[in-house]
Amino acid sequence: LETGATFPDHSDTMAALSAKQNAFVANASFGRTIRAVAPVSRGALQVAAAGMKETRDRIASVKNTSKITEAMKLVAAAKVRRAQDAVINSRPFTENLVKVLYGINQRLRVEDVDSPLCTVRPVKRVQLVVITGDRGLCGGYNNFVLKQTEARYRTLTELGCEVQIIAIGRKAQQYFKRRPKFTVTANFFMSKVPTMDDATAICDKVFAAFVASEVDKVELVYTKFLSLVSSKPTIQTLLPLAPSGELCNADGTCVDAAEDEIFKLTSKGGKFEVEREKRPIETEELDAGLIFEQEPAQIMDTLLPLYLNSCLLRALQEALASELAARMTAMNNATDNAKELRKALNQVYNRRRQARITQELAELVAGAAAT
Repeated sequence: LETGATFPDHSDTMAALSAKQNAFVANASFGRTIRAVAPVSRGALQVAAAGMKETRDRIASVKNTSKITEAMKLVAAAKVRRAQDAVINSRPFTENLVKVLYGINQRLRVEDVDSPLCTVRPVKRVQLVVITGDRGLCGGYNNFVLKQTEARYRTLTELGCEVQIIAIGRKAQQYFKRRPKFTVTANFFMSKVPTMDDATAICDKVFAAFVASEVDKVELVYTKFLSLVSSKPTIQTLLPLAPSGELCNADGTCVDAAEDEIFKLTSKGGKFEVEREKRPIETEELDAGLIFEQEPAQIMDTLLPLYLNSCLLRALQEALASELAARMTAMNNATDNAKELRKALNQVYNRRRQARITQELAELVAGAAAT
């Protein structure tokens, strides 16, 4: 080469070719179809990134959790039986009360009963008695009751009624406390086993407000116990009472007090089931020769508050049974989910262990072949 010779500059050409090559490599599929990768959950990524020791610890943790949820399910089942016994034990008092109430009502059917609990007034102020639980871990039980209360509150306010609330249960108290639009006049806690004293304390508050004309109507929002997997939020009119003892819901559908039914928790084939049995109360007219020491209207004024207490106690028992049944179902689902998760984790752990053994064998074989 001669000194001082010059060469053409191809740097621009090379840069252009390099850019085209990079664009071709980036965009080319080389005959393969590019598939969209589905998003992976955080838990799955944690399991995929975890080592064998972490996976083993996770399996042990899930196993312990399934034992806890299984124990909570059995505890809830035992408490459902206790609630069932409470309903059965209170039945004789309810039967005799309904019989006497029916007989006196038949004696007074031609008269106008002037009882403060039967007074019907134009509805301007309504009191809602809302029954929820004190604890969670029971699926959507509390949420269903509170949503029903919200819907009823919205309906009444649209009609121009002033709404007051009596909250029974810690969950209801917490819910209404965070929402200042609700006017809560009293709070009560839900006991583990509702008694007549609990119902009397609530009824005294309701009775005083209704007799003093502070409210014109009292409605009860609770969950009616249907089965272990089914419960129905119900709105029932507490006051004013019908002299015949009929119970009416918000739609005007009334049920005779004598048409009672009880529930029984049974186990068939290793599974819990609930059977509802109708046991109508035999009512008959009182003896025509029966002489009342007091006026029948005065006796009616005494019996109606007792009947109101009985209705509220039954609602508390039904709500408690519904909560326990919902907790049984939630814990059963949690136990099943824990078993499925444990099975999936065992598969992941076994695959990794097998892959590790295969890798060690391959290394041994390769080392032996090299020597």
